[in-house]
Amino acid sequence: MKLKLFCTHLFLFALCFSCVFAQSAKKNEPYNVGEKLIYEATFSKAVFRGIAVADLNFSVERAPNNQDFLIKAEAKSKGTAAKLFNYKIYQNIQSTVDDKNFSILKTLKRDEQKERRRDSTAVFNYKNREVTYIESDPNDTARAPRIVASSIETGTQDMVTGIYTLRRLPLAVGKTFELSVSDSGLVYKVPVRVTAREEIKSILGKTWCFRVEPEIFGEKRLIEQKGSMIIWITDDSRRLPVRSQINSNIGRVEVKLKSLDYNSAAPIKVK
Repeated sequence: MKLKLFCTHLFLFALCFSCVFAQSAKKNEPYNVGEKLIYEATFSKAVFRGIAVADLNFSVERAPNNQDFLIKAEAKSKGTAAKLFNYKIYQNIQSTVDDKNFSILKTLKRDEQKERRRDSTAVFNYKNREVTYIESDPNDTARAPRIVASSIETGTQDMVTGIYTLRRLPLAVGKTFELSVSDSGLVYKVPVRVTAREEIKSILGKTWCFRVEPEIFGEKRLIEQKGSMIIWITDDSRRLPVRSQINSNIGRVEVKLKSLDYNSAAPIKVK
């Protein structure tokens, strides 16, 4: 088992379930400040079937300035994964989003894999059209930080805010979109296809969902190998991601919604 690759897949799932761009009801969005989503990730390959490997928690809050939004995403391995692979992983990401145009402003990340620790900050400067990524090792303060800078365009998102931009789009079977996503200072183009409308069973009961397929695998993509990813997003005013699945050569990871909570006004319909 390639543990590093497994972690990449697991946390890519995690980040794709964050709650992005919470807005007030007057702006006609399907989610609000106070929304909290909790998911469980399971892993399957050969004799291993549906083994629970991680918990994923996401929330939308107001930023400390009480103007912008703070999107929090946390993923951590749980007992079975730690015992099976002898590998504990944890990731915490906080994305600050502009209140007016919903552009990503800053991303703070803590990444822990076994004894390895990394802290990073990505700052998005739209005037200079550049994202600057700085990564440091808290276990080795004498080590020079890693710095990466890349050009960005209007609409660029980070790994947390990127996929959930889909919740703001007019999803319909046959439609295609392209997201510009920055990760670790690099910027990727992610084509997204809406391939079907399917009835999915979840904690919400049987719900009609759009089957959305982001192309994250392949040459010059986020993961440079063969694989596929599917996200099911409810076809209603909530636009909730209720399930996701990644297939690759290391096996299958599935993420399912376990609970949700709204601490603000009820979501309203998308036009």
